[in-house]
Amino acid sequence: MTQFGRISNFLGLQRSTIGMLFMVILVGMGERMAERFLPIYLIALGGGPVVIGLLNGLDNLMSALYAFPGGYLSDRLGFKKALLVFNLFAMFGYLMVILIPAWPAVLVGTLFFLSWSAISLPATMSLVAKALPVNKRTMGVSMHSLVRRIPMALGPIIGGLSIGIWGEKDGVRLAFVVALLLAVIAAVMQQKMIEEDPTGVSGGKQPLKPEKNPLRLFREMSPALKRLLVSDILVRFCEQIPYAFVVVWCMKVIQTPITAFQFGILTSIEMVTAMLVYIPVAYLADRSTKKPFVVITFVFFTLFPLALLYAGSFELLVLAFILRGLKEFGEPTRKALIMDLAPEDRKAAMFGLYYMIRDVIVSLAAFGGAFLWLIGPQFNFMVAFGCGVSGTVFFAIKGDSLSGIRPPTNSAEQKVKGENGKRDA
Repeated sequence: MTQFGRISNFLGLQRSTIGMLFMVILVGMGERMAERFLPIYLIALGGGPVVIGLLNGLDNLMSALYAFPGGYLSDRLGFKKALLVFNLFAMFGYLMVILIPAWPAVLVGTLFFLSWSAISLPATMSLVAKALPVNKRTMGVSMHSLVRRIPMALGPIIGGLSIGIWGEKDGVRLAFVVALLLAVIAAVMQQKMIEEDPTGVSGGKQPLKPEKNPLRLFREMSPALKRLLVSDILVRFCEQIPYAFVVVWCMKVIQTPITAFQFGILTSIEMVTAMLVYIPVAYLADRSTKKPFVVITFVFFTLFPLALLYAGSFELLVLAFILRGLKEFGEPTRKALIMDLAPEDRKAAMFGLYYMIRDVIVSLAAFGGAFLWLIGPQFNFMVAFGCGVSGTVFFAIKGDSLSGIRPPTNSAEQKVKGENGKRDA
């Protein structure tokens, strides 16, 4: 094997996953160029604070509700066709914003493109699960997480330059034109490079019919996956309760407040820290059990609000945001564990259901965090810390690692196996 081949194998890169990564960069670049400046564009079009609040609410709600339909369509159509459908949805939304410069049209357009990442994530994870062997899934998910941060870092810079040159109205509309062109290129590359979804016959067995009823699908969720979901919800409460107030704490409350530029530096430190840990952690997680890495990442989530509470200067905030970046330590591992624990013919839909349940419940933390902040910033951080401790301890005691066992493929198959007293290798 050549040196390039060894590197590609190490990183879990093959034709389909490379096509997926190009798609993530291109669509993500367009999305981040334009989406980050939507509030500015809405104001320029005559929208007020209520309209901007509605935009933020739609973003959170759609991100939660789109996850399950995205998974269902991926299981029904196959991930290749589903990703094309999701790209076409985003393109339609971009066209609305480009052709109709009015804030109501912008809000309608956002329903089609704002949550592209959420609706496409189950299909992307299904692609990784089917294109790569089990011992490379964490690396595949890690490469996806790593590459996603390229447009997150560059997109707003390019969008900001566009606004600086052409103004708030024309600059944002031009950013959406570029986003549309990048989405078209991504759709063409995706269809040429991603191989067909191997959803046909698996092991001589016909695949299950995709389940569109989330309640029925929830009954097929394994106890191990339900325990991961419960712990994940508690840990996300720890993250989201103080989330909107982190910038307020850093710039307004602490003993030595920082500037907006310094807060931007802290954000960059967090992102770079996350990018540095992805590949080495994925390598270790794929060679051992996943549970310890998930527990460690939950610990980092839990410690961040506590670190913030005692960070009264820029230097201490640097350490806190390095800690925040380390919360990505086991995030790809957690996603890979979800795919491992999901039924074989329900992976995308089960992944989408998991995220829908988690994000709908966790969205309540954003509202609860505001009331806790009114009681006191310290109270807000300590409640968040308590939620993180609860979720981490619960998973450490009750969580499964899927070491040496294969997740059940479906409930019907489990029944047959039980009757025959056999177990798949």
